[in-house]
Amino acid sequence: MTWDAEKGLELARCDAAAIAERQEELLRRHVRHCAQHSPFYRTMLRDLGIEPGEIRTLADLARLPLTEKRHLEERRDDFLAVAQDEVTDVCLTSGTTGKPIAMLQNNADLERLAYNEEISFRGVGITSADRVLVAAAIDRCFMAGLAYFMGLTRIGATVIRGGSSSTALLVELIKNCRPSAIIAVPTLLLALAKKLEQEGLSPAAVGVTRLICIGEPVRTPDFALSPLGERLFQAWGCRIFGTYASTEMATSFTDCEAGLGGHLHPDLIAVEIVDEEGHPVPDGTPGEVIATPLGVCAMPLLRFRTGDIATLHRDPCACGRNTPRIGPVVGRKSQMLKYRGTTVYPPAIATVLQGMSGVQGFYIEAESEFALSDRIRVVVGAADASLTSAQVAKKIAAAIRVSPEVVLVSPEEVLRVTVQEDKRKPVLFFDRRTPPA
Repeated sequence: MTWDAEKGLELARCDAAAIAERQEELLRRHVRHCAQHSPFYRTMLRDLGIEPGEIRTLADLARLPLTEKRHLEERRDDFLAVAQDEVTDVCLTSGTTGKPIAMLQNNADLERLAYNEEISFRGVGITSADRVLVAAAIDRCFMAGLAYFMGLTRIGATVIRGGSSSTALLVELIKNCRPSAIIAVPTLLLALAKKLEQEGLSPAAVGVTRLICIGEPVRTPDFALSPLGERLFQAWGCRIFGTYASTEMATSFTDCEAGLGGHLHPDLIAVEIVDEEGHPVPDGTPGEVIATPLGVCAMPLLRFRTGDIATLHRDPCACGRNTPRIGPVVGRKSQMLKYRGTTVYPPAIATVLQGMSGVQGFYIEAESEFALSDRIRVVVGAADASLTSAQVAKKIAAAIRVSPEVVLVSPEEVLRVTVQEDKRKPVLFFDRRTPPA
């Protein structure tokens, strides 16, 4: 398949009926590929007594069971749909919520991946005139940095491959190469801003016009900048864009200039939002994101459970595209906590702490307490002696309606726990609950 960014963006501006027609054409092609070449899906369809041609529309997907991470862990070889000698790249998932999973790609998948990033970056206004600092890992078999590099080179932008391991190196690259855009985890962007200020430079004066944020939400469910996003804006004084992606999806959802959620690329992915029983929820209602990445060759997936909780929006976007949009991820299904009769997601607590002055890092611990209630412990790094645990707990309670246990420690202690060598970003949630029997 030929990936043409102009045609992709043109499709996104079509009406909903034309978009759905193209998606369903690609879905039928994808299901046929899975049935013919993937041992996992060939067996699944046979056992269900479903012929590939019976899955013709997006609604027909509901006839198929969900694919879970455990299936990829336990039966990875059964997902490979090309000959082993056609595999040209090995990507590992981040392992944030479990053991890393190897997702194999062939050359066609790499071309698709580059196209995905090209249309995502074009959507935020990146052109061949831009110099983009990629402050994300391009090594250790991670997909993100590789994808960004390939997508930016398709546009013709100048790519500065800084990586994420050294803030000192990144500061030197900013001073010497003067990027117009930076791709990074928000917390790293804040650390870079602080480092620049320590060296007598204002981050807002170094020429950066766009921050493309990965790994952490920078907007609230109503699309306003979150406290973390506001801190980035105050530090850098430029446009802030959020993204949502995963290695298994091999597709990203990126804000446009309107900042109204991450646009779905209709020729690359079909998305469903479902409740705890797997039933579709109304648009605008939070639910689990179920992804069917279209056009993947080596390890194609059908109805993959991401575990992420988000909303889908279909109302028109000010940018002119008519594609559905994914709102900010509010949490992971596996991390949902029950506390004193209230459902709590760790990111809701994180959002509060990211907006508090005096807080220098944090992490959240969950333990089993009672059958219908968890124990939540929030460990906050604070160098300000005037900040008390009661003040922090009160702020959290104002947002989530319940007050968890709060412990204050040194910022250095938080870093020791959260920064782990084998992780791409700080680990902020530790689930120590007893698994259900």
